[in-house]
Amino acid sequence: MKILELTFEEFRETLQAGYRKSGDDVGRVYRSLFQNKAPSRNSAIDSPAASELFRFVASILELNPGEIISVKTDGESTKFITRLQDGHEIESVVIPMATHHTICVSSQVGCRIGCRFCQTGQMGFHRNLTTEEIVGQVYAAKFKLGIEARNIVFMGMGEPLDNLDNVIQAVRVLNDQRGLDIALRHITISTVGKKAGIEKLAKLGMKGLRLSISLNAPNDRIRARIMPANRISSMKTLQTTLLQYPFAKKETVFITYVLIQKINDAYEHAMELAAYVKSIPVKMNVIPYNPRSSSPFLSPSEKEVRQFCDWLAECGVFIRRRRTKGQDMMAACGQLGKISQS
Repeated sequence: MKILELTFEEFRETLQAGYRKSGDDVGRVYRSLFQNKAPSRNSAIDSPAASELFRFVASILELNPGEIISVKTDGESTKFITRLQDGHEIESVVIPMATHHTICVSSQVGCRIGCRFCQTGQMGFHRNLTTEEIVGQVYAAKFKLGIEARNIVFMGMGEPLDNLDNVIQAVRVLNDQRGLDIALRHITISTVGKKAGIEKLAKLGMKGLRLSISLNAPNDRIRARIMPANRISSMKTLQTTLLQYPFAKKETVFITYVLIQKINDAYEHAMELAAYVKSIPVKMNVIPYNPRSSSPFLSPSEKEVRQFCDWLAECGVFIRRRRTKGQDMMAACGQLGKISQS
C-alpha cells in the first residue's frame, strides 16, 4: 500500500476491499500517518483498536519516496536533494515566509520544455515523478527536516502540466483534511501555459487551486527565443485560454516574468506586457534572472528591476517584485537540477 498516493477515501476503500478492515479507527490511523509520526509497527495511538490497525497498516505499507542525500541552507532557504529508487535525483526548496513555510516541489526528473534560462531545462527530460515522489517531498520536509509547510508551489524541476494526472492526485492527497490538510488556495501549479493542460485543469473544477503562468516575454519573438515551447503555442493562444479559464470571483492568475538584462527589460517590453495582460485578472511577479550554469544571459541590476516594475505599475498592472532567495546555493527560481543526470 502506497500511503502517499492515497486520499483518505482511497485509503479507506483499499483497507475495506483488500484487507476487510473498516471502522472509525481508519480515520485516526490515516491522520496519524500524515500528522503525528512516521509509521512504525511498534507505534501506538489513542485507542487499542486504532493502535492494532496502525500496526497492521505499517506491516503492509510501502513508503519509498526516495532518500534525502543532501541538505543545504544559506541561513534562510533550505534546498534538499532526494535520490529516487532508480538513482535519479530531484531537488526541492523550503522557503521561509513571514509567518509560514513554502515548499517548492518538483514534478519531473528534468524537463522537456527546454527554457534557455533554466537549469532544469538543460537536463532534458528523463521521466515523470509518481504521486508518491511528489507528496514525498512535503512528507520528507515534515518528518526528516522538521519543517511543516503551509504553501506548496509546483515550481521546482519539470513542467507540471506534462505530468498532470500524478500532479493532481498529489494535490488531492496534500489537500485531504484528514491528512496533511493543505488548503487548495495555498497550492500553486506553475506552467509555461500549454493550452490542452490548462483546459484539462479547468475541467477538474478544483476551486481555489492557484494557477501561475511562466510568461517571461512581452511578445512571441522574444518568448520563442528563450522558451522554445512558444514556437508550438503562441502567446495569443495562451491569452485566449486564460480569458476562458473559470476563475472564481476576485480570483487571479499569477504571471511570472523573469527579467533578463537586454533581453526583455526595456520600456517597450513593459508596455507590450501591460497591454497583453490588460484583459486578464492577473497578479504579476517580476523575478530578476538567477543565472544557471554556463548561462549566456545576465541578471538585471536592482535599479533596472525597480524601473521595470515602475513602468508596469504606471500602466495599472498589479505588480509584486519577488525577492531572490537561495541563489548562492543554486536554489533560486530556475536554478534546480543536475545536468549530468543520465
